[in-house]
Amino acid sequence: ETNKLYCTSVKCCIFELKAELNSDKKEKKKEAVKKVIASMTVGKDVSALFPDVVNCMQTDNLELKKLVYLYLMNYAKSQPDMAIMAVNTFVKDCEDPNPLIRALAVRTMGCIRVDKITEYLCEPLRKCLKDEDPYVRKTAAVCVAKLHDINAQLVEDQGFLDTLKDLISDSNPMVVANAVAALSEISESHPNCNLLDLNPQSINKLLTALNECTEWGQIFILDCLANYTPRDDRESQSICERVTPRLSHANSAVVLSAVKVLMKFMEMLPKDLDYYGTLLKKLAPPLVTLLSAEPELQYVALRNINLIVQKRPEILKHEMKVFFVKYNDPIYVKLEKLDIMIRLASQANIAQVLAELKEYATEVDVDFVRKAVRAIGRCAIKVEQSAERCVSTLLDLIQTKVNYVVQEAIVVIKDIFRKYPNKYESVIATLCENLDSLDEPEARAAMIWIVGEYAERIDNADELLESFLEGFHDESTQVSETHTHTHLQHVLHKHTQNTPDSDNPDLRDRGYIYWRLLSTDPVAAKEVVLAEKPLISEETDLIEPTLLEELICHIGSLASVYHKPPNAFVEGSRGVQHKRLPARTASGESAESPDAGQSVGGVSDAPPAVIPSQGDLLGDLLNLDLAPPSASVPVVPASMQMGVDLLGGGLDSLVGLHRPSGSQYIAVGLAGGTGGMPAGLGGTPAMGGGLGDLFDLGGGVGMATGSYVPPKAVWLPAMKAKGLEISGTFARRGGGIHMDLSLTNNAMSIMTDFAIQFNRNSFGLAPAGPLQVLTPLAQNQTIDVSLPLNTNGPIMKMEPLNNLQVAVKNNIDVFYFSCQYPISLLFVEDGKMDRQVFLATWKDIPSENETQYQIKDFHLNSDAASTKLQGSNVFTVAKRTVDAQDLLYQSIKLTNGIWALAELRIQSITPNYMLALKCRAPEVSQYICQCYELLLRN
Repeated sequence: ETNKLYCTSVKCCIFELKAELNSDKKEKKKEAVKKVIASMTVGKDVSALFPDVVNCMQTDNLELKKLVYLYLMNYAKSQPDMAIMAVNTFVKDCEDPNPLIRALAVRTMGCIRVDKITEYLCEPLRKCLKDEDPYVRKTAAVCVAKLHDINAQLVEDQGFLDTLKDLISDSNPMVVANAVAALSEISESHPNCNLLDLNPQSINKLLTALNECTEWGQIFILDCLANYTPRDDRESQSICERVTPRLSHANSAVVLSAVKVLMKFMEMLPKDLDYYGTLLKKLAPPLVTLLSAEPELQYVALRNINLIVQKRPEILKHEMKVFFVKYNDPIYVKLEKLDIMIRLASQANIAQVLAELKEYATEVDVDFVRKAVRAIGRCAIKVEQSAERCVSTLLDLIQTKVNYVVQEAIVVIKDIFRKYPNKYESVIATLCENLDSLDEPEARAAMIWIVGEYAERIDNADELLESFLEGFHDESTQVSETHTHTHLQHVLHKHTQNTPDSDNPDLRDRGYIYWRLLSTDPVAAKEVVLAEKPLISEETDLIEPTLLEELICHIGSLASVYHKPPNAFVEGSRGVQHKRLPARTASGESAESPDAGQSVGGVSDAPPAVIPSQGDLLGDLLNLDLAPPSASVPVVPASMQMGVDLLGGGLDSLVGLHRPSGSQYIAVGLAGGTGGMPAGLGGTPAMGGGLGDLFDLGGGVGMATGSYVPPKAVWLPAMKAKGLEISGTFARRGGGIHMDLSLTNNAMSIMTDFAIQFNRNSFGLAPAGPLQVLTPLAQNQTIDVSLPLNTNGPIMKMEPLNNLQVAVKNNIDVFYFSCQYPISLLFVEDGKMDRQVFLATWKDIPSENETQYQIKDFHLNSDAASTKLQGSNVFTVAKRTVDAQDLLYQSIKLTNGIWALAELRIQSITPNYMLALKCRAPEVSQYICQCYELLLRN
C-alpha cells in the first residue's frame, strides 16, 4: 500500500490534490492528506497546498489530525504567515476532552519553531502543565524545553521554569522523568543557572519515581542523580542501595547510567566499609552481561569498561576470561578486548593471559596478530615477575619465522631491553639470526638500536652494522637516524670508521654534530651518547587522571566512546558542562555538623555557580583554540558587576566578575568604596597629607625597582612529551606578566605548529597572545620564548591556589603539565596604600583573618628588606621603631583587586622576622608569606 501511495504521489499533480483536499467526503480527504505526506516524504515540494491542508485540521478524526500536524511541523518555518492560520485550532485542541488530542496539540505547537506562534503557545501550555491527565502534563513538560530553545526569555518571564520544577514532585513518575529531562536540557544551555536545585528531599522523590518509570525515564533520572553531590558517605551509600537494582535492567543504556551513578558515589565511600566491597561485586555481573549483546553494543560497553578498569581495576579483576577474543568477533571488538586484557593483567593471571596472547599471534588477521605481539611486550613491562616468561613466549614466536610476527617481536624486545637493561641479552643471538628478514623501518631501527646498545657483547657487531650500511641511502629517516646514533655509539666503543654521506639535511646535520663532538672532546661525547637512559614507564597509554575523572562522569555517552571530553567534539556551548568526581566526606563532617556547611566568613563551601570546580583540566585543554586572542577586552560597566567569590571560600565580594557572551570571563578588581572596602583602596591610592607624608617612603604610587625572577625549572620532561622538553619561569616586567619558556627538541623529528592554552585557574591567568615560535624546532635545538600573560581568563579555584595547568600543542601531539607561579607575580604596581587608609583597613579586617608567620635566619636590616620587597611591588606604607625592633607596615594589591596588609617585625638581636598578614581572603595569606621568604632570600 505504501509503494502504491508513493507512486501515486509522484504522478499526482498539485491541482488534483487540492481538489481532493477540499472534498466533502472524509475518507477522500484523509487519502489526499496521506498522498501529500507521501510526496513530502520523498522530497517533493507540496508547500503550495498549505492553506488546503490547514483547513483539514477541523476534524474529529485523530489519524487525520496527526497527518495534518506532521505537515504543519515540516512547512511552518517556510510559511510562517500562513502557519498563524492554524493557531486557533491549536488553542481549541488544547481544550479538547480527549487527552490525546490535547497532548498532540501542545506537542505540535512546541515543534513549530516560528516566533510568531510562540506567544500564542503560552496560555495553552500553562493549562496543559496543570492538566489533570498525566500524559498531557508529561508532554507539556517537554514542550517547555522546546519553547525555551526558541525564546528563553519568554519562558522565564511566563514562569514556566518554576512550574517545571514543581512537576518534579508530581505523583506520576513519567511526568517527573520528563520534567527532569526538560530541566536538564535547559541547564545544558545555561550551565550557570542552578535549575535542578537538588537536595535530599528532591533526590528522594526522584528515587521513588525511578522504580516506576519507563526505561528512558529511568535514564533521565539517573543522569540527573549523577549530577548530585551527596552530603556525606551515609547519604551516598543510601542512594547507591536504591540505584543498584537498575543494574539488572534489560536496557543497556539504563545499566550504564546506573554504573555511572555508582562509580561517582563510590568515591565518597570509605574503602574499608563492608558495603564498598559488596558494591564492587555487584558491578561486575551487569558489565559482563553487556558483552553478550551484538558487536556494536559490545564495542560501546568495552569502551566504557576500559574507563572503569582504569579507575577501578578491582571490579573486573576476576573476569579476565570474559575478555578473551572469539573467532567471530569483529576486529574493533577484538582490539578493545585486547587492551582491557592488558589493563587487567596481574601476577595472578599472567600465565593465562600469555597463553591466550600466544594463541592470538597465530591468527590470520595481520593487524590483530601485530597487536597481540605488542600486548605480550606490554605485559612484560607491566608485570615484572612475568618478564622472563614473556621473553620466552616472544622467542617461541620468532621461531615460527612468520615475517611480520618476527618483526613485531623484535620491536617489543627492544622495549623490554629498555625496561630491564642488562637482563635478557642472551636472546640477542636469536635476534641476530633474523636480520635478513627485517624489511620494516621500525623493526630495522629496533634491531640497529639493540646492536648498538650491546655492541660490546656482540662479537661481530661491526659486520652487523656494515650489513645495514649497504642500503643506507634507501633507508627511511627513522632507520637512518637510529643508525647514525648507533654508529656513534660503536665508534665510542670500538673506534671504527665514520658514517657514510646522506642527502637528508636533518641526518647530515646530526652527523656533523656527532663528528664535531667527537673531534672536539671524545670524553664529553661518550658522556652524552652513552649516558644512562631513563626506564620506560609501565603504562604509557593510560588516560590522564583529571580527564579520566571527567569521562567517568560521562559513562554511557559519546564522550565515553570517543574517550574525549564533550567540548572536544561538541560545537558551541550546549552540552559542554564539565563534571568531576566528588571528594570523600565522612559522615561526621556532614551538613548537619555546624562547621560542615560553612567556610570562612560563613559562606557555604559549595563552589559559586559562575566558577566551575577543579577537575576540568582536559575538558578545556584538549579544545585548543589556535586563533590569536582578541586584542581588546570588553570593559564591564559598573552596573553589570556582580560580587563573586573567586576562591570559593567567602571573600566578601572582593572580585567583580562579568561573563560576556561566549566563553570569556573577565575579572575586575573592585573600585574604592565597593563591597565594604574603605574608600581610597581602588584605582590610584589617595595621596597622604600631614603626618602621613612623614612616613610615606614612596610618595604616592610605589614603582618597582626590579622584581625577583626564579630560575627556570623543568616543567615537562622530554620522556613524557615524545622528546619535547619545556623549562620555564615566571617574571613581572614593565607592569606585565610573562612566562619565559625554553623549548628543547630531544626527538628525532622537527617540531612545528606550537600553540599553548591554560586551564581555568584561581586568578584568571591566560596567554595574551599566541606562542611565538617563528622557526621550526630542529633536533636537539633549544629556543627561548617569552609569552605575555594577562588575567582576563576564566576563573576557577585550584589546589594549591597558585597551580597552573597548561597544554602545549605541536605537530606531534598535545602535552599537559602543571606548574606553580609565585603569587608575587600578581602584585601590581599601584599597590601602595595611603597611610590613613591603611590604618582604617587594618582595623576593618576582622582579627580572625590575621595570620602570623616566622621567617627564620635572615640578616637584612629593615631598609634593605624594604628596598628588596619594593622591587616586587610590596610597598612600605610606614616604618617605626619600638623596643629595639623595626616595624614595617606594608601593602600589597593583587591583579584581581584583593588587598593584603602586612606588619614585618625585624629585630637586630635575632635573625628571625615575624610577619603578620591581614587579608579579606585568608586563603591567599600563606602564599603571600611564601613570597616574602622567596623575595627576601634571593
